[in-house]
Amino acid sequence: MRVMCTVSAWPSHYYPMVPVLWALQAAGHEVRVACAPSQAGSVSRAGLTPVPVLGELDIPFLARLRNVFDAQAGTWPYDWVPPHPVTGAPMPSVAEFGYADFARATQQKVATPVARGGKAAVALARRWRPDLILHEPLSMEGLLAARTLGIASAVHLWGPVGSHETDPAVRAVTEYPVGSFGAHTAGKLTLDTVEHVIDPCPAGLAPPVASNRMAVRYTPYNGPGSMPTWVLDPPERRRVAVVWGNSLTAMFGPASLAVPLITEALADLDVEVLLGTGGQDAGAVGPTPANVRVLDRVPLHLVLPGCAAVVHHGGAGCLMTSVAAGVPQVVIPTGMDQPANAARLAQTGAARCLPRAEATVAAIRDAVTAVLDRPDHRASAARLRAENEERPTPAGLVADLEKLAAG
Repeated sequence: MRVMCTVSAWPSHYYPMVPVLWALQAAGHEVRVACAPSQAGSVSRAGLTPVPVLGELDIPFLARLRNVFDAQAGTWPYDWVPPHPVTGAPMPSVAEFGYADFARATQQKVATPVARGGKAAVALARRWRPDLILHEPLSMEGLLAARTLGIASAVHLWGPVGSHETDPAVRAVTEYPVGSFGAHTAGKLTLDTVEHVIDPCPAGLAPPVASNRMAVRYTPYNGPGSMPTWVLDPPERRRVAVVWGNSLTAMFGPASLAVPLITEALADLDVEVLLGTGGQDAGAVGPTPANVRVLDRVPLHLVLPGCAAVVHHGGAGCLMTSVAAGVPQVVIPTGMDQPANAARLAQTGAARCLPRAEATVAAIRDAVTAVLDRPDHRASAARLRAENEERPTPAGLVADLEKLAAG
C-alpha cells in the first residue's frame, strides 16, 4: 500500500514515528513524507523519502507569542521579559508588542504557511492516491487531506500529551487554524475529528485519548550520529546525562538556559556528567566543572543505557527516550507541553518534576540526589520500561495499519 505522512517543521515532533515508517517500508509499503522544505534533509537522513511541499509554520514564533500573551495577562512565571515574538530579540517590556504586530506576524508566519500546506497536502494526496495517511499532532495537513479525500488516517503522538486534552495550554490539535478544513469541505475540526491515535506511551503514562487507541512500543530515534566506544566501558562513577533543548533559548530567552545551574549543582556530587548541548546554546554554557564530559551531538539513546539518571527540559523526545531506557529522570520544564509531560511522568514515580522557576542549584542537587539514591524511583523507571517493552513493536503495528487502510 501507499502511506503518506505529513510532519511539522520540527524534527522532534516526527522523530517518534520514524521507526513506524521504517517498519512500513520494511514490510514492502511505499512511504512518502510531506514536509516543509527545511525538513527535507532531516527526513532524508532518517532514511525516508521527503516531499517538500508544505508550508514553513514558525513554531518558535507560536511559542514566543504565547509567552508574551502570558506576560501581558500576568501569568508569566519568570522574572525576565519574554523575547519578541517575531524577532526573538530581547524586549524591555511586553508592551512593545502590540496588536498590529500580532495581526501582521500571524498572517505571515501562521495563516499563510498553513493555507499553503493544506492545499499542498490535498494536492499531493489527490495525485499520489495513498491508502493511508499518518501525521503528528502539529501537522494536521494530513488529517485535512484524509478528510477531504476520504482516506483512512491516524495521528501519531510524540509523548504523554494526548489527542483529547481539555487544557488549552497543551491542546495541540485545535491550535491548527480550523478555517482550512472548511475551505476544503473537510468539515469542522474538533477533538473528535481524530478517529485513530497511535500511542507510544506505556500504560502507566497513557495520555488522554477518546478515539481508537493503537498501541505501539516507543522505539527511540534521536537523529543520526555516531556511537563513541567509551559508552561501552563500565562507568567508574554513576553517570548522569544532562540534555537541554536548543530551541528553548529562542523561545523563552537566554535567561531560561538552566545548564549552568545544573552543572553547578552536580559539580560536588560523585558522578560523571554527560552534557549534551549544541547549536547556539553551546557557547552560552561557559566553563564546565571537572566532572563534565561534553557530548558532540551523540544521540541520547546511545548513552542512556550506562546512566543512573538523566536531567532534561521536559521535551517529549528526551522524556520518552529515557522511559524506554528505564532511567530515573529529573525534569525541569519551562513551558509549552513540558509542564504536563513532567507532571504526568512524576505521577508514575519515575521522575522528579522541578519547574524552571523553582530550579535553584540546591533544588536541582536535591532532586538529582533523590533519583540517584531512592530505590522507588529506580523501580518505577524500570516498571515503565517493562510496560513499554510489552507493547507491540513498530513491525507489529503494521498489520493493524493495513487493516485500517483496507477499511
